[in-house]
Amino acid sequence: MTQYPEQYTWITKRFGKAMKTHQKLGQQLLDAGPIGKKQAQLIQLAGAAASRSEGAVHSHVKRALEARAKPAEIYHAIVLLTSTIGFPAVSATLSWARDVVEKK
Repeated sequence: MTQYPEQYTWITKRFGKAMKTHQKLGQQLLDAGPIGKKQAQLIQLAGAAASRSEGAVHSHVKRALEARAKPAEIYHAIVLLTSTIGFPAVSATLSWARDVVEKK
């Protein structure tokens, strides 16, 4: 079972119906096309890295691992962003990803 960060739990308690709608939208978007869960999480991880959101990086690394992505695939997906988002952002994202990968 996935353990959610405190902030996510706090938001869910206060805005439960909206959060359920948000989760349903995410599932519907995944179901709408041919991309599988692992690839979808790696794509969303790239978006999280581009927006420099540590919490979203943690979330999508956890979800990518749950979808059977290997740590090497996660790290490679991040490193591929170097020419797009820059080395400092990639370095920070790798650090955040390691927070999750090395806990397992």
